Amino acid sequence: MAIDLNLLTLFLAVAEEANFRAAADRLGVTRSAVSQGVRRLEDACGVALVTRTTRSVRLTEAGERFRAALSRPLADVQTAMEEIAGDTAPRGLLRIAATSIAEQFLSGPLIVSFAEAYPEITIDITVTDDEFDIVAAGFDAGVRLGHVIEQDMIAVSLTGDQREVVVAAPQYLKIHGSPDHPRDLVDHRCIGWRPAPGVAPYRWEFEEDGRAFDVAVEPQITTNDLLLMIRTALAGGGITFAMEETFRPYLDSGALLSLLDDYLPPFAGFFLYFPHRRNMAPKLRALVEHVRRYRREQVASTPHL
Repeated sequence: MAIDLNLLTLFLAVAEEANFRAAADRLGVTRSAVSQGVRRLEDACGVALVTRTTRSVRLTEAGERFRAALSRPLADVQTAMEEIAGDTAPRGLLRIAATSIAEQFLSGPLIVSFAEAYPEITIDITVTDDEFDIVAAGFDAGVRLGHVIEQDMIAVSLTGDQREVVVAAPQYLKIHGSPDHPRDLVDHRCIGWRPAPGVAPYRWEFEEDGRAFDVAVEPQITTNDLLLMIRTALAGGGITFAMEETFRPYLDSGALLSLLDDYLPPFAGFFLYFPHRRNMAPKLRALVEHVRRYRREQVASTPHL
């Protein structure tokens, strides 16, 4: 079955933009051309790939499978063509998916220094805690904790070891006291975090005598926004739990106090990760090398890291 390869690029643009007009603007063609192209591809495949509404386009189950199958080969083809053409200067759109708790990556200096070093690279960062295939979703790289990165990905260290902490404001502890053991948290007002609506609040994880366990604290206040969680804790709203880096300024100032430290050992930190490709795009190679330099400078300036 012969298929116009241009239709594959068109389909991926529609899949990523979820909108015919946005895909048309991205490709420099008309909306009608995009709609007709998708219909031609569906006719060739013999199955519906998208569900159309008046405002958006959603992939069908077959469309999702088709996008996943296409993303990696087409990305490799594009990279190989850039290399063959001798265009090795880092440029173009670099799409990164980063977890909301990657404080060092999202704090600004690393991203700003990279943008200054490579002015021809446009950086698009999506902050999300959803777990998904970054290749199928059209991202060049991701930033996550090491233990949740897929085995077939290449991972470059972005930070040293991390740890989670339990914190509360002094005014809360003055009234309600401090827990002596994680199981005591069930008797306290807690502020929980969840990644999205309809998802259960994150269970607080601890370790005792080498044995890992978690506590379902049943928080009175739950949010998917870290800043709101911090503000609520600062106002004396209860005890909360997150990465130490998230609370570091408030711990240093004494606005929040760390609790139950003996039950919270360190673990492997954050990594930049991306799929293995023989011909890595210059824009991605530039980011990888920048992250490695940034990490070396961190270690050199802070010997204990």
